[in-house]
Amino acid sequence: MTTQSSVSDTAPHQTRLRFSELLMEIAESHEGKRITVDDLLQAMEGRASAALLFIFAFPNILPTPPGVAAILGLPLIYLSLQLLLARHPSLPGFIARRSMTREVFRMIVEHAAPTLTRAETLLRERWRPLVSPVAVRLLGLVCLALSVLLSLPVPFGNLMPSAAICIIALAILERDGLWVIPGLLATVAACAWVGGIAYGLIRSVIFVVMNAF
Repeated sequence: MTTQSSVSDTAPHQTRLRFSELLMEIAESHEGKRITVDDLLQAMEGRASAALLFIFAFPNILPTPPGVAAILGLPLIYLSLQLLLARHPSLPGFIARRSMTREVFRMIVEHAAPTLTRAETLLRERWRPLVSPVAVRLLGLVCLALSVLLSLPVPFGNLMPSAAICIIALAILERDGLWVIPGLLATVAACAWVGGIAYGLIRSVIFVVMNAF
């Protein structure tokens, strides 16, 4: 895989569809019955890494069956690692071939669109040092840690890390350094949240074991 600057996620804006508009266009215009990760990668063009981070993280905020976080966590880990290494977005076949029905993708987009539309009214290019190429690589490291956190088998432990990834992804997409701040604050909250739940579970297990004998 060729290493190169992550121009896709940090290049200056050109006239283009907003992210919410692009997602709705994909949901409506895709011709196949299923949408693969590779289809999304191609459709996102110059903003694939951050866009796919949002797409894979957002479903974890919604009510989902147990185990979904572990499934979505692997692509998030891989994309975060690429962001950290400033690599051009590219996914191995076993991830790129993963797919969902067009109806499921449309449902996700319909749930995400109101939040995205409201966020996009607040997002704009500012505080550029916080979304510079070096800063984006550091944010990739943050997202990598969050991706590992949400993949852990901790009940209700995927919500906060997913929300933090979504905020950071939007900040990178729109080159809005101001939004990096709440993204990092959400990261601290996510670590505290997951750590607190894990600590409580461990204490409960120890209590049960100690009282069983």
